[in-house]
Amino acid sequence: MSDQTQSVELQDIPALPARLLLVDDEPGLREAVQAYLEESNFVVDVASDAREGWELLQQNLPDLVVTDIMMPGVDGYQFLKQMREDPRFKALPVVFLTAKGMTTDRIQGYQAGCDAYIPKPFDPEELVVVVKNLLERRLVSQSMNADGSPDLATLANQIARIENMLQGRTGIQQNSSPVQIDLTPREQSVLDLVAQGLMNKEIARRLETSVRNVEKYVSRLFTKTGTNSRTELVRYALENGLTQ
Repeated sequence: MSDQTQSVELQDIPALPARLLLVDDEPGLREAVQAYLEESNFVVDVASDAREGWELLQQNLPDLVVTDIMMPGVDGYQFLKQMREDPRFKALPVVFLTAKGMTTDRIQGYQAGCDAYIPKPFDPEELVVVVKNLLERRLVSQSMNADGSPDLATLANQIARIENMLQGRTGIQQNSSPVQIDLTPREQSVLDLVAQGLMNKEIARRLETSVRNVEKYVSRLFTKTGTNSRTELVRYALENGLTQ
């Protein structure tokens, strides 16, 4: 193959965005994370549980999976085990995004075969960086021939996709400084638990208060952040570093 022919072929390779599969049973957090990842130039398929996630895996093979651990029915560990036992998904990068943040939980996650473990509440920017690093590592490994030499056409495609991701990320408006909102200690506690995906009844039990009180605190948070729903509130809190 001549250099001129090779150059034409490389230029014709499309720069496709990476496809992610996001699996989380909490609607507000799932929608907020999906929106943030899509703003970072990823194509995101979403599932509300592991069974739905498994069905989506069969339909559209993603480049990476982000999944919760604590889900009804099949949990994240079982979902990961199912993927690792299938030759099609054995090398698929998997990120655990979960409220189980103890050291023993992280060790169990890595022993199960996850590639990264991010505890909630989390910085969405960290999630994007982790996802991009895992994708870059996978793309580089896929660009090698059996003898260890680089496959130039594949490598050019992978580089184009990485550049596409990075260019999309630069188009997002970032706050130059953290947003300053005066939250009471109890409002902060409620916000942190909402960001973890807990519903009002669960928050009331955790804080040993009534559901009505939790509803009042959530309403105040809507007013102070200028949001109108739990999904908007979680997204606003994640993007502006309001969760602890």
